[in-house]
Amino acid sequence: MQSGLKILVVEDNPTILKLISTSLEKIADVHTASDGADALMKAVDLKPDLIISDYSMPVMDGRALLEKLRTRSETQAVPFVFLASQKEIDERLRMVVDGVEDYIVKPFFARDLIRQARRILMRIHQQKMEGAGAGGGKIKGSLTELSVIDWMQSLDQGRKTCKLTFRSGDSQCSLFFVDGQVVHARLGDIVGDEAVFKVLAWTDGEWELDFSGTTEERTTTMSTQVLMLEGLRIIDEARRS
Repeated sequence: MQSGLKILVVEDNPTILKLISTSLEKIADVHTASDGADALMKAVDLKPDLIISDYSMPVMDGRALLEKLRTRSETQAVPFVFLASQKEIDERLRMVVDGVEDYIVKPFFARDLIRQARRILMRIHQQKMEGAGAGGGKIKGSLTELSVIDWMQSLDQGRKTCKLTFRSGDSQCSLFFVDGQVVHARLGDIVGDEAVFKVLAWTDGEWELDFSGTTEERTTTMSTQVLMLEGLRIIDEARRS
């Protein structure tokens, strides 16, 4: 999900810092800092979309970093994810609510951190594009940046109403969402659930998002979540055979 979004990873342990930054490179532009003071300077300069910070660090701990960034207008709204022990979370961080997206308990699996960072970045990316399309314009991008499944999950979670069109070669598929649910899909002569199942397999091509796109047609019979699960099951079975 390379979307042009930036993550600042703050960690004083170089081994863990390398592990985290390498794991996140596929979903964002990753920058690193070795302590809170270094992170403070880089955050002001970079204006990252997300900060993932260790809590216990020399010079300036994660909470002090958060509090200092909250005093600056350009960084006060940057979402934080804290990496901390369960004891630190229970005793020191539970009362810190403003701007903290989540707490990841150390030790942790890289896949859990990636999943959480991906969810947050998808929401931020969607908000930016929704703002860009507020004047009625359409927003376009590549499926190598955001996949069909990425979009369906994000629009479902955000309960968005819009038209999402995918193009690959000579084929075009349009999905219409109402409050995050796919209500109509068309791929050539194929409509409804079957059109969704087929477009889920697309990995190359472009997408176009139109927040003013609506339709009166209702051709799907499943929720967005069930459509994704069933479509992925069909794709998996096809690959096995």
